[in-house]
Amino acid sequence: MDYPAALALAVGLGLPIAVLLASTAQGRAAAAAVESIARQPEAASNIRGALLLALALIESLVIYCLLMFFLLMGKLPSIIEYLQAKGGGQ
Repeated sequence: MDYPAALALAVGLGLPIAVLLASTAQGRAAAAAVESIARQPEAASNIRGALLLALALIESLVIYCLLMFFLLMGKLPSIIEYLQAKGGGQ
């Protein structure tokens, strides 16, 4: 596998995997926070603050992945350039 093909694979799979894992983590964090609030309603404001901080940190990782997606997308050659470099073009 050559460099452009590996880069295209990384660009095409990297962002969806990051979004899938981040959404799973956010769901688990929210479920744990709701369960904690149900057990101790008097600590709801502290739990809510910790939940918002955790969700912001998880979402920032997805934003970094999106930024890397756009940066790597700019490095991909066009299909015509790739085929000409491989000798399959005219």
